[in-house]
Amino acid sequence: MSRIIDTQGVGKQRTRLQKGIVISIRELMLQTKPTIVTKDLAAFIAIALLEISAGVERTVAPWEKRNYWVKADSFRRDWAWTETLGNQMKTAALDEDWQNVAMLSAQIGTHLSKIQVSPRHRMGKPWLGAWEGLLELNKNSQKA
Repeated sequence: MSRIIDTQGVGKQRTRLQKGIVISIRELMLQTKPTIVTKDLAAFIAIALLEISAGVERTVAPWEKRNYWVKADSFRRDWAWTETLGNQMKTAALDEDWQNVAMLSAQIGTHLSKIQVSPRHRMGKPWLGAWEGLLELNKNSQKA
């Protein structure tokens, strides 16, 4: 029996989410006043950061099985900001605190400054419908 190779691993998902966040921040900075698109953009950034944060543990699990604790701890430290800023962005978006959303977007942008996305990317608009997803996520987290 041959090995099963997951072609959509956590690393690829993290890269795709990072690029989506960069595109969303670019689009968010072009917004002049809050609209439903602004809500979708802020919600997508929050959800994507929280997904990246959740993927960190899946990434380090194999390393810990091989006793690479230093590597695992270093990776966790490098990505710890995603959960913090993701939760802050989620709160700011739900409160519709657009000044805080803009400030957090700038902070997130500094963390992702090395990510390069071509102006002619093929990712589309990954933020469409993210506001409803954030409301659902918030509703589910309040039940728990």
